[in-house]
Amino acid sequence: MELESVNDRKAEVQAFDDSKTGVKGVLDSGVTKIPPMFHVKSDPTPTSPADTNFSTSQFPIIDLVDISKNTTQRVEVVGQIRSASQKWGFFQVINHGIPVEVLDEMISGIRRFHEQDAEARKLFYSRDSTKKVRYFSNGKLFRDMAGTWRDTLAFSVNPDPPNPQDIPAVCRDIVAEYAKQVKALGITIFELLSEALGLNPSYLKEMDCAEALYVMGQYYPQCPEPELTLGISKHTDCTFITILLQDQIGGLQVLHDNHWVNVPPVQGALVVNIGDILRLMTNDKFTSLYHRVSLRNKGPRISVVTYFLNFTMSECTSKIYGPIKELLSEENPPVYRDNITMKEILTHYYAKGLDGNSYLLPLRL
Repeated sequence: MELESVNDRKAEVQAFDDSKTGVKGVLDSGVTKIPPMFHVKSDPTPTSPADTNFSTSQFPIIDLVDISKNTTQRVEVVGQIRSASQKWGFFQVINHGIPVEVLDEMISGIRRFHEQDAEARKLFYSRDSTKKVRYFSNGKLFRDMAGTWRDTLAFSVNPDPPNPQDIPAVCRDIVAEYAKQVKALGITIFELLSEALGLNPSYLKEMDCAEALYVMGQYYPQCPEPELTLGISKHTDCTFITILLQDQIGGLQVLHDNHWVNVPPVQGALVVNIGDILRLMTNDKFTSLYHRVSLRNKGPRISVVTYFLNFTMSECTSKIYGPIKELLSEENPPVYRDNITMKEILTHYYAKGLDGNSYLLPLRL
């Protein structure tokens, strides 16, 4: 890239960040063409023809009804989660215990924040990742090859929750309620994943996998040129697991068998995916697939992402991570180092942009 174009991009990115109004501010300015900083290089990987129009034929959907009471049902669900975690790294759960009214109100609360006046949003705009509540656009804006078409309202809600007064009033009550309920669901998912690995149900919880929660309310405004950009580009998650609440617009795609597969929006369902740290801990037994969000010329799309991980470097614990010893054998030797700190994991994560490559590679043996 020539120096002049590099400088042009730097100036464009800085001006965008200085506006403190995000992609929504760009759209509200009346643009009919998206700025060059959002042009994402096209990916030649095809979209699976079997999954156009959000076919539900392939993507795993797991019913959690009665798993705490019905032993037979629980064994069946554990088997389904094992299979999905190995083959997809993704699955949807229904009858998970969070009322649909809570899910709908959480989507509405995030919409209310992002659709209020720009001046009200600006009050929360920050690139300081140590803040427990902040509004921003593109977390790695100054590092990524291209910006993507989304804005974020983020909350670090556990283990040290923010002062309720620091949460925007338009979504304050529902954020607290949703965070409480999604944490309880996360603990259940970790129990089922532990059992799917042949371990004690409390194993992953005792490894502090459910200890830290980071909730992001994502807003993808309608895009005038959706074919030129993405909602978020190809990446894997630096988490133990991620739980996603998405609206009915669609757009989430998973790279499965070298095809982009659309994840069908299912009313009342939540999407669960395996993060890179759990992949490391399971010695690649569970996979963390690449995924992205494609855009359409309708919208906005709203989603709520709950990461089971604390992204603040200063709050990293001294706990060491590596392949779980009980899963290793002569036939299944370790493929990762066994002395990796969370700070080292996050250092690799923050050092690179969303360039489509895994930051786990330097941690392999």
